[in-house]
Amino acid sequence: MSVSKIKLVADDPWLEPVSEAIEQRFERYRSRLAYINSVYGSLAAFSRADETFGFNYDKVRKGWWYREWAPNARALFLMGDFNNWNKYSHPLVNNGRGIWELFLDDQTYAGSFVHESLIKVIVQSQIGEHERIPVYIKRVVQDEFTKDFSGQLWCPPKPYKFRHKAPVLKPGEPLLIYEAHVGMAQEKEGVGTYDEFRRLILPKIVKAGYNAIQLMAIAEHPYYGSFGYHVSNFFAPSSRFGTPEALKQLVDEAHKLGLLVIMDIVHSHTVKNTREGLNLFDGTDYQYTHPGPRGDHPQWDSKLFNYGKDEVMQLLLSNVRYWLTDFQFDGYRFDGVTSMIYFHHGHGVQFDRPEHYFYDGVEYDAITYLQLANTLIHQLNPRAVSIAEEVSGMPGLCNPVEDGGIGFDYRLGMGLPDFWIKYLKDYSDEQWNMEEMFHTMTNRLFTTKTVAYAESHDQALVGDKTIAFRLMDKDMYFFMSKETQSLIIDRGIALHKMIRLFTITLGGEAWLNFMGNEFGHPEWIDFPREGNRWSYKHARRQWSLVEKDYLKYHWLSDFDRAMISFVKNDNIMLALPPWKLLTDEAHKTIVFERNRHIFVFNWHPTDAIPDYEIPLRETGDYEIVLSTDDPAYGGLGRVDTTLSYPSYLNIDGQPCMKIYNVNRAALVLRPVEMKNADE
Repeated sequence: MSVSKIKLVADDPWLEPVSEAIEQRFERYRSRLAYINSVYGSLAAFSRADETFGFNYDKVRKGWWYREWAPNARALFLMGDFNNWNKYSHPLVNNGRGIWELFLDDQTYAGSFVHESLIKVIVQSQIGEHERIPVYIKRVVQDEFTKDFSGQLWCPPKPYKFRHKAPVLKPGEPLLIYEAHVGMAQEKEGVGTYDEFRRLILPKIVKAGYNAIQLMAIAEHPYYGSFGYHVSNFFAPSSRFGTPEALKQLVDEAHKLGLLVIMDIVHSHTVKNTREGLNLFDGTDYQYTHPGPRGDHPQWDSKLFNYGKDEVMQLLLSNVRYWLTDFQFDGYRFDGVTSMIYFHHGHGVQFDRPEHYFYDGVEYDAITYLQLANTLIHQLNPRAVSIAEEVSGMPGLCNPVEDGGIGFDYRLGMGLPDFWIKYLKDYSDEQWNMEEMFHTMTNRLFTTKTVAYAESHDQALVGDKTIAFRLMDKDMYFFMSKETQSLIIDRGIALHKMIRLFTITLGGEAWLNFMGNEFGHPEWIDFPREGNRWSYKHARRQWSLVEKDYLKYHWLSDFDRAMISFVKNDNIMLALPPWKLLTDEAHKTIVFERNRHIFVFNWHPTDAIPDYEIPLRETGDYEIVLSTDDPAYGGLGRVDTTLSYPSYLNIDGQPCMKIYNVNRAALVLRPVEMKNADE
């Protein structure tokens, strides 16, 4: 492959100085893939390690194999309730390649080694003897009293059979993601279950108009408060939410209801815990992770994978295949990609030159892993979605691998919520800059699909604030009844709607919302911990707030539903890039056009302007299709949405239109002929 043929560079001259590095990036991928194909037969075959390691039933020999890769261990022993927890009665045998194995035949163990049997493995190594959980285990449970974790053999007599295929998005329909955490999705003060989420929460998401859910904290993690980001057992769905069969039923029901199911997958690091996780499994700090300080993540207090090792690559790629095939997830949101692809994890670096992306502290093996992961994902399911949580702006992140890219479908627009935090925290309304606002929302390559969002779970955690809480804070406790008046609440409701509409129509080709944020869920997320006396008060969602007509929350929810329906049906997000028509700093107004729709945002605290002239790109009569000032959404109803707004030519021959430009409100207009065409 010659430099001149690298499409990524041909499309972006800024990358010319690093064209050789981009070529080398592709060559590393191609070389690794060729090696995998030659040794294992195919990438798909390479990604089936969980069918060799862990516990697998041999139909020919009639019994269970247990295998573990532990090259530096001195001895391994399987124990569990099947042998009355005898530590040394069942030794594994090293096959000479660092793989330890044991066979339990049905004739001897059919009555004792059964579905739901509890198991652990004793590992003797240079650091002593330790009880561990098998690395490839597919279910882990915690003892209610001792809080100790054990592996569990999972082989139900009637495995769940999927009944419904995943939905297919219509042409022009954007990906609209409802980010959710199963455990805290219920209103009760406790841990929600897969079954409760399926029965109670999926219908709410469908009613809200979203077409995808993104589930957090699925892989097992010992500490609930980690939000699922300190994974210990990569093949085990978290048992605190229910059984693997219940998770499969949840995914199946979501498909039936027209929802794609995306998993928040964490391959950027692993928990330090040795009793539950894979750290120091064979007694060395270099089995799955980098040795020494290089294997420690200083900010996350966790361990970093060595993506250059075959066994690590195989573990993670098998994990990618496992969730897609066994649980029929429709794709992944890869967590912590920036941390993965740089040894410095993206901290303290200004990415202002292309060299910073390709030479300075770049973790080449991690990038190769991500390229292979995306290749595998789309081989298994061409319609699967892969999303990167990546903040540095790595060139080629969402370009095809064969073009010199990494192969993701979407990147998260992580700068968008940061922008809103900065404005809401540091500037008064009068200081908001119209040019900067428009530029921030649109400052991206429109050939790179971006997931836009104004806030996610990150902004809802203790130590941060949701947009609603930043806008209204403690007043939400006292003035959210329709019987009470508050200028703070009025401002908060108005700006909450405007910020979301502004971001979704300008910021990306897909949208993400964290559960409850659509109706301005109050307060923060705080998982049970010693500091709050192990309370679940703030680790839940108060759906009843939006279900009570006498509270103002339902205005925000109703608007969000109308907004989602609008962008879905009028093909706004996947249309050609927006055309800026006007930025008026004096009146704090931004006007732009997208897919022939005219968007008018008046951010001014007080100035409502009659007969406000707007430049247009085409003549015709216009109608209002969405107004944040509509009383149905808690607005003041100052604009008559039944009127038709004719255009005219000004003295310069420029098409124009006049409207009542009301303050702290957004209007969306479209040519009347578009409505007639729809009908």
